[in-house]
Amino acid sequence: MIVLKIGGSEGINYDLIADDIAALIKAGQPLIVVHGGSSLTNKVAEQLGHPPQFVTSVSGFTSRRTDRRTLEIFEMVYCGQMNKGLVEKLQMRGVNAVGLSGIDGRIWEGPRKDAIKIIQNGRRLVLRDDYTGKVEKVNTDLLQTLLNAGALPVLTPPAISYEGEAINVDGDRAAAATAAAFQAEALVILSNVPGLLEKFPDESSLIRHIPAAKIDQFMSVAEDRMKKKVMGAQEALAQGIGRIVFADGRVAGPVSRALAGEGTVIGQ
Repeated sequence: MIVLKIGGSEGINYDLIADDIAALIKAGQPLIVVHGGSSLTNKVAEQLGHPPQFVTSVSGFTSRRTDRRTLEIFEMVYCGQMNKGLVEKLQMRGVNAVGLSGIDGRIWEGPRKDAIKIIQNGRRLVLRDDYTGKVEKVNTDLLQTLLNAGALPVLTPPAISYEGEAINVDGDRAAAATAAAFQAEALVILSNVPGLLEKFPDESSLIRHIPAAKIDQFMSVAEDRMKKKVMGAQEALAQGIGRIVFADGRVAGPVSRALAGEGTVIGQ
């Protein structure tokens, strides 16, 4: 089993990714696909008069401020245009893709955070009306049923809380939780850069290999969204996934290239 996470940043080529997924499925490679949609969500939110807000936690991580209206826009883009658009591309290539959010069938379940502690203008603040959380449980039975039926699960946030509320969760960490639940052979994370860059945005500074035991040392190198990807990699490693690859989602054969060792390979 390979779990593939496709980022939502500008520049990612979904047609090339769909081509490669179709080739891998035809070759008999079991896959679960997870995708994001952050760039389009930002644009739609602006158009709807509810521009995106980002907050920085006390631990230094930046994330989307998710009030109820933001959650609704998030669902519109991620569960609608992004998810069904990718499913359509795969169906056109002969892949029986089934698009679902983490809400559906409680595929991804976890706690909604009671409060988020953030830093704003040098001050510590507490947000209590935020719909964010973390995936703790993966409904492997439902996903395995789809796989057994010859379908390709194409998953996207949000997840669902234990109380039944939709919660925004980080897609990279949700993919890591899914990979861990299936004890996947590898977790491949595609974005709009060739991997983890030592001197972002200089693509020639690609870090090609990170030993599993040294992953913590590279958090300081990661910029912006890459920090969450490194965190997801840490969590996947801690749960027994032996290989994580950060790779380029703009090139032909991106998943096959990643599995062949291109990008940043994290593991033994």
